[in-house]
Amino acid sequence: MLRRLNYRLLIALLVIIGAGTFEIVRERRPSFLRPDLRLFAYVANSSDATVSVIDLIRLGTIGTIPVGPTPSGLRAHPKLNQVWGVSTEGGYAFVIDAPAGRVVTRIPVGASPFAVDFSPDGHLAYIAASGSSALVAIDCRTAQIVGHARTGRRPWIARVTPDGKQVLVPNRDDSTLEMFDAATLAHEATIGVASHPEQVVVLPDNSMAFVSAAGSNEISAVDLRKRTLISNLRLSGPPAALFLKPDGGELYVSVPDSHGLEIIDTWRTEISDSMLLGSAPSDGAMTADASLVFVSDALANSITPIAMSARHLLSPISTGRHPGRSAIDPSGDLLLVVNEDSNDVAVIRVRTQSLITMIPVGSRPSSLAIKLF
Repeated sequence: MLRRLNYRLLIALLVIIGAGTFEIVRERRPSFLRPDLRLFAYVANSSDATVSVIDLIRLGTIGTIPVGPTPSGLRAHPKLNQVWGVSTEGGYAFVIDAPAGRVVTRIPVGASPFAVDFSPDGHLAYIAASGSSALVAIDCRTAQIVGHARTGRRPWIARVTPDGKQVLVPNRDDSTLEMFDAATLAHEATIGVASHPEQVVVLPDNSMAFVSAAGSNEISAVDLRKRTLISNLRLSGPPAALFLKPDGGELYVSVPDSHGLEIIDTWRTEISDSMLLGSAPSDGAMTADASLVFVSDALANSITPIAMSARHLLSPISTGRHPGRSAIDPSGDLLLVVNEDSNDVAVIRVRTQSLITMIPVGSRPSSLAIKLF
């Protein structure tokens, strides 16, 4: 009799555990994600030449892909089931086949590439090689270089305009912004900007670009139609990350030295507001509707949500050590934060601004991409 009762209790316990697990998995699985779809995050580990693969449904690392020395600049391809990145030390781009979980090609692009950008239709990839003063265009389906151009000294990145017609390249040592025809890579213009330009954002209507300049604590506003510099907006310190609202009306700039966020009215081309955030605000992410901006604090080991319409700081969320790059998954439910010094990724629920878990990855993680396929 006692044994029969124990069996019944065991069966009841298994049913309860199974039901609870089902509810947890259902809660983690975004509503749009069919059972045959996968949602993975890819994290470049700069010190051990690998990319870690995280299953965002199971919330765990499922693989490690060797890619080559100092990987960075991870980007999910907008059309193909691929994740692209560059080996800064190796001087090549690499392509990860997402379903297969391995590198399928390496494409030499020149010395010291840092980032990848894609044409809006996903047909071409553009990469600037900082150590070679070169810009290349790559056919994403054939992995062949189909265009090549000389740039100024030490080009930092290549940024494609939203209409896909131009490629913008900031040259750090020349303090210039160059414009190239996206189809042919023919040179179109060279525009002087503030000292040591690095990052570029472009308004949705392709009318203006804003260029961060680490050497002069400024943001340069450039008229892309007239191909002229409009003004250099003085910040309270060197700019770090740039967050452009989807409608293009405001640009948020994190400034670690002044512990804050500068807000630029892009239509008036002026600094309209500022916010004090914490010790060293650096990178972060923005929700699709721009209602929340999450800014990492590299010294405080946390990330701070900001309700931007009210300019209201919400409670900081603890992360690992030295949080850096961040990204929000396509459902808008999960925020991932790469922690460079603790070698892990913080997973945060956007809706509740609460930490779910910490997932170990490789050594010195730096960049991050999320791919649904």
